[in-house]
Amino acid sequence: MPDLATLSLFFTAAFILSITPGPGILYTLARSLNGGKSEGILSALGLFVGGLVHVVAAAVGISSLLMTSAVAFSLVKYAGAAYLIYLGLRTLLSQDTLLVNADAAVPPPKQGSAFHQGVITEVLNPKTALFFLAFIPQFINVENGSVFTQFLVLGLITDCLNLAVDVFVASFAGPIGQKLRGSYRFRRSQRMASGCTMIGLGAYVAVADQQ
Repeated sequence: MPDLATLSLFFTAAFILSITPGPGILYTLARSLNGGKSEGILSALGLFVGGLVHVVAAAVGISSLLMTSAVAFSLVKYAGAAYLIYLGLRTLLSQDTLLVNADAAVPPPKQGSAFHQGVITEVLNPKTALFFLAFIPQFINVENGSVFTQFLVLGLITDCLNLAVDVFVASFAGPIGQKLRGSYRFRRSQRMASGCTMIGLGAYVAVADQQ
């Protein structure tokens, strides 16, 4: 299991990122505005299950990589740190257009329930897998035990936080949609918090590993 200090830092970072409007929140918001609270919650649960698929797959891959080469694992961590810094910079410099058109987050109607569509949407999203591979390894310490278990624990925490936020969004879709569309200052603050968090994490890992 990760130690308490690592869990505290991870939880704080994961919470900040989870409340920052992104594809998952936009998808849930749009489904809720179009189909009501129940459809939004089912979509959120689908995204959660799809996220678990990525977590398990990444955990297996990272564990296998570490058993093959500790150097390769370190390279993955540095590459992940660089990717987080890149994401943070891109977030800070991004144009404020994504949140204005939340309906664009919803794919064309398909057969099947909102839950199943949520699962498929998340499983087929390569950015989710890439983010897990960049974010979670920064908090893994091989001295704390099984890398596979650590990755699963941290991944489950991340996925649960995302689910909680998505369910909240589904439950209060109307006011949240108005807030996101109507307040530029709110959207800018969320974007700044997310971008700075990712840049800070990437920089922290790069410095900490050199000590």
